[in-house]
Amino acid sequence: MAAPLTTAPTLVFLHGFAESREVWTDFTRSFPAGYRLLAPNLPGHGTNRAPVPDFSMEAQARYVAQYLTDKGAADPVLLVAHSMGGYVALALAERYPSRVAGLALINSTALPDTDEKRQNREKNIGFVERHGVEKFMDSFVRPLFAPANRDRLVEARELLEEIGKATPAATFAGALRGMAARPDRTAVLARAAFPVLTVAGKHDVAVPFDDSVRQAALPATAAALFLEGSGHLAYLEQPEETRRAVLALAAAVFEE
Repeated sequence: MAAPLTTAPTLVFLHGFAESREVWTDFTRSFPAGYRLLAPNLPGHGTNRAPVPDFSMEAQARYVAQYLTDKGAADPVLLVAHSMGGYVALALAERYPSRVAGLALINSTALPDTDEKRQNREKNIGFVERHGVEKFMDSFVRPLFAPANRDRLVEARELLEEIGKATPAATFAGALRGMAARPDRTAVLARAAFPVLTVAGKHDVAVPFDDSVRQAALPATAAALFLEGSGHLAYLEQPEETRRAVLALAAAVFEE
């Protein structure tokens, strides 16, 4: 049964691959009380352990849309999305544009995987199948931080490793293949009727910085935050700057 509809302006936080809603806890702690904050566990992640027949970005977008309906979220909402969460958010914006008031893409891209990236995802699936999730996570998280942050942000690194190690192997395979199969969604940004914030890290090993710079110019109403001291985890590596940028977008969307 759906919850009663709320009129509070709603921000929806979508986590990345092998993450969970827990990654947003510290980031959102100081957000204004007037906003309603929602953070689902995407299919197969966190405590969301129901069987997942389809890990495609489109299927996950449908899941999020139904989640918002069930929560009684007032449309349109502001989507704040990291990495794979951004791919889901773009699929949602493509399918349900009227439900999106704004979009913050944190270390994410509307471009599809390159052939090399798709091959690497298959290699990662093979590694997990041979050696297990825990062994994979021992080497997966550290390079996502900028070099200067890898030993500085130990608690954040350990949090991601812990969440990742609790993620089922089936989720790894399904989500990696779902990301590999996603189409080019740059047109979603180019025709967006809502404002888009791009947050990019100079040392991001997963999303090329130059791609983010070009992407930031696509929407008609756009903002960008380019972070010299971050890798693929801006919301953990430079949280204050990222938080200010997200709140500025929220203010523009909901308080104009």
